[in-house]
Amino acid sequence: MTETRPSARTSRRALASVAAAALIAGGAIGSGYLPTATPAYAQALPKSPIEAPEHPPGSFAGIVNKVKPGVVSVKVKLDDSASSDDEDGPSQGRNLQNVPPQLREFFKRFGQNGPGGMQPQHQGPRGAVGSGFIISADGYVVTNNHVVDHAKTVQVTLDDGRTLDAKVIGKDSKTDVALLKITEGSNFPYVQFGKAAPQVGDWVVAIGNPFGLGGTVTAGIVSARGRDIGAGPYDDFLQIDAPINKGNSGGPTFNVNGEVVGVNTAIASPSGGSVGLAFAIPAETVQAVVDQLRTDGKVARGYLGVQIQPVTQDIAEGLGLDKAKGALVDHAENGTPAAKAGLKAGDVIEKVNGDTVDSARELSRKIAGLKPGAKVELSYLRGGKSDTATVTLGAMPSDGTKVASRDEDSSNGQPRLGLQLAPAGDVGLSDQGVAVVQVDPDGPAAAKGIEAGDVILDVGGQSVSRPADVATQIRAAESSGRKAVLMRVKSGKGQTRFVAVSLNKAG
Repeated sequence: MTETRPSARTSRRALASVAAAALIAGGAIGSGYLPTATPAYAQALPKSPIEAPEHPPGSFAGIVNKVKPGVVSVKVKLDDSASSDDEDGPSQGRNLQNVPPQLREFFKRFGQNGPGGMQPQHQGPRGAVGSGFIISADGYVVTNNHVVDHAKTVQVTLDDGRTLDAKVIGKDSKTDVALLKITEGSNFPYVQFGKAAPQVGDWVVAIGNPFGLGGTVTAGIVSARGRDIGAGPYDDFLQIDAPINKGNSGGPTFNVNGEVVGVNTAIASPSGGSVGLAFAIPAETVQAVVDQLRTDGKVARGYLGVQIQPVTQDIAEGLGLDKAKGALVDHAENGTPAAKAGLKAGDVIEKVNGDTVDSARELSRKIAGLKPGAKVELSYLRGGKSDTATVTLGAMPSDGTKVASRDEDSSNGQPRLGLQLAPAGDVGLSDQGVAVVQVDPDGPAAAKGIEAGDVILDVGGQSVSRPADVATQIRAAESSGRKAVLMRVKSGKGQTRFVAVSLNKAG
């Protein structure tokens, strides 16, 4: 249909231009953290959840009107320790010269230096902005660690327009959660965390401060759960398709009951704008961290003291497992709770307090979610037999429990696998094990990354000291019908790892 009013066409073109600018202004890996399911209510509201319809509502206005007063914009003045790299993030470095001329004024207006990564939007060279939400009437505020990292001063702007000073109570870089406290006033409207995790397909509403435009509301659904995007050691993100952009970091995502289900943290975008791939920290994770920050100002995590790695399909075959699940113990550090409980290299941890462990990363999350001193029951497999151990967790050192790289698979030694072997003591490499003297570049061991100078410590769970021991264990694996044999190998740098070599490829 032909538009008869030129003014309307002009207005629509202007709106389209602003909309395009807003899309491009988002970070390549944006900074929107979504909160996990959490009941969120403004102060003086009924304590019971809003009655949610079975089907999506025709409007989210009722939810927004109740929870929006508890959402704040966060403005940070950075201290001198924040370098330009800190502010821009790992995927930054673009400037206005890389931006189309018609969009430069938009970026300048909001302190944006172009499409960005997992960092808050900038307000000049030494400042940044993000989002947050109030969780108590006395003014505690949840946001992202990366929003307030290197903060010299922090201010929050409420929905009613008031701008108040706040201080950082505590922050946790491993989960990217921070807790603030408004230093003036009281009786603030607040929201609450949800007690139930959202399901994939549930409607959610995000409120935040994208590009400094505070009080912005977007809606979508939960697209996936349990996402690992490589942001930290305990990644377990909700993925949502509500539009999230720079400045949304630290803001809440609500379910249709008005409960916080996540904290917006990151976006994935090839264009720099929102493409419906946003990630939020689940509410249960945030609440556990916030409770410790509020009490102690820091987070203390349980420590098991094992180096672990994933159970890949070939490792599962080498161990005779039906499924590639659990966490494989590479070794237990001397004197740690794991060592005291008798855990050994080759054990596969399957459960923690009766809850199934699907992966090495999940084991790390479960142990880190417990406090030092807690007693846990571990169920594990050793030599094909199930066993349990009761462990009293220690306090995690600064680096915490190590998780072996997922790309650390290598191969083992045995003449049939393309290796020339010798007792490690005979070639001066080690007092124990079998040394890899030469590797056939076309053999299965080379394909797994085994190199000359590596030392094979055990094969199929049995220690080896001669090449004949390696051959014996491989024949035993073959005779038992296994498709792969599992070996523990020490590299020339002294690091050990498990390697599974497919027997059907050995020639």
